[in-house]
Amino acid sequence: MRWRSLEEASPVAGTRPLREIFAERKEMIAKYVTAEIQSIHARAISELRQSGIAERTLRPGNTAPCFELSDHSGTLVRSTDLLQEGPLVLCFFRGRWCPFCVGQLEAMDSIYPKIKERGARFIAISPQTIHQSYLMADQHRLHFPLLSDTQNTVAKQFGLVYRVPDYQQEIYQRVFVNLPFVNGDPAWELPVPATYVINHESTVLYAAVNPDYTERPEPSEVLKFLAQLAE
Repeated sequence: MRWRSLEEASPVAGTRPLREIFAERKEMIAKYVTAEIQSIHARAISELRQSGIAERTLRPGNTAPCFELSDHSGTLVRSTDLLQEGPLVLCFFRGRWCPFCVGQLEAMDSIYPKIKERGARFIAISPQTIHQSYLMADQHRLHFPLLSDTQNTVAKQFGLVYRVPDYQQEIYQRVFVNLPFVNGDPAWELPVPATYVINHESTVLYAAVNPDYTERPEPSEVLKFLAQLAE
């Protein structure tokens, strides 16, 4: 299944709520993906939620770790440098193979100029290799850095990482989602999608973490929070 970019889907798609974009993708999945496979993904989400992982992640008031990661062009990016310029918005995502990650990052790209207008910086972090991030940035015309978090090192410090269950690995392999290849790591680990806002002291001010990868915060919610910080 080929997932259309926001530009292909609609000339004004960037102004649409993310929930509408995700609803369309869920409709396509319901139409083209077998009920058996859908039930397996639903089981994985349910078990991940029941594991309590969301309650173990960094929350507002916690101190975020400092990190150095390479972006999709191979440039080393330091969180300390970014935080000197203002608040830092960061999204942890699963990879370019995930239609919901693609939808979220394209939606965030549409508000990227407004994020900068509010004096903040934005980056996205995934376990995929630098090459995979380069392909994603190029294909979807993303204007912000995509950082490669090898072996989920940084995501683990945020408490976001889980191992894909064996029964779901089988499904991913069946549809050619080869995580060991995409991530350059045999561990079959992924981060729970999460969006954070961190201030210059590395304090977490905002955290949206959801074990259900089909649900993400609205970009407008992030902009509203940044606006409140500036008041």
